[in-house]
Amino acid sequence: MEIINTIGRRKSAVARAYLSLGKGQITINKRDLNEYFPSGILQYIVKQPLILTENEGKYDIKVNLDGGGITGQAEALRLAIARALCEVDKEAYRPLLKSHGLLTRDSREVERKKPGQPGARKRFQFSKR
Repeated sequence: MEIINTIGRRKSAVARAYLSLGKGQITINKRDLNEYFPSGILQYIVKQPLILTENEGKYDIKVNLDGGGITGQAEALRLAIARALCEVDKEAYRPLLKSHGLLTRDSREVERKKPGQPGARKRFQFSKR
């Protein structure tokens, strides 16, 4: 099996994942998964596609993560890994990952701030006098 290259996005985070056969090592920006995402919840989010398809410990994953916050980065990486697993075995993994919503790109983005206002929707306090 050659190296499979996929991309995942969430908010302003971009994850480029390179999946190859190995011992289950996940390296993010030249750091270990547990070091990059110290929170157990974020580690679970990243490993979700591997756990669902029972592939934990079968593939080495190298990742370049850029932009966004830690939650957006974790969810972008989850999408990239799910897409890579689909390329490995489309018939077996795609229906399972799709039913759990892991192949859908979450398109919600931050709404821009409007001029003359403190935020996107918030208005300055109204004063009658």
